[in-house]
Amino acid sequence: MRLREELPDFPGVTEWINGQVTKAELAGKPVLVHFWSVSCYMCKESLPQINEWRENYAENGLKVIGIHMPRSEADTNLETIKQTIAQYELTHPIAVDNEMKTTDAFANEYVPAYYLFDENLQLRHFQAGEKGLNMVKKRLHRILGIEEES
Repeated sequence: MRLREELPDFPGVTEWINGQVTKAELAGKPVLVHFWSVSCYMCKESLPQINEWRENYAENGLKVIGIHMPRSEADTNLETIKQTIAQYELTHPIAVDNEMKTTDAFANEYVPAYYLFDENLQLRHFQAGEKGLNMVKKRLHRILGIEEES
């Protein structure tokens, strides 16, 4: 995806965990979409940060959506995915994308990957890899209108 492109729908989701969301329901709110996989160590390392943002910025309207993107056949095991979601206390909606249709709609190739959309659902920032969390946080603060701490 390119900057300023609109949030795609979530086509072909195999299953929603923690509630389903639609693009229409997200309109008017900033949205962080994070792609992750149960076999991705770096993804698991970043999940506590995602949870922290979900909790800390809920009052600012932030919506967090997880997309589970399998990297191998083993990653499509729904029980393993659900166990990981419970283990890391992910309470936000998670789309299980075993057919890679939502992944394709985002043109995503990476896990972890972070897509930050403004309240108009336009892409404002994309980051891949575990080292990008600080940059995502800076962009998140900018979109939410939060002053950076010095």
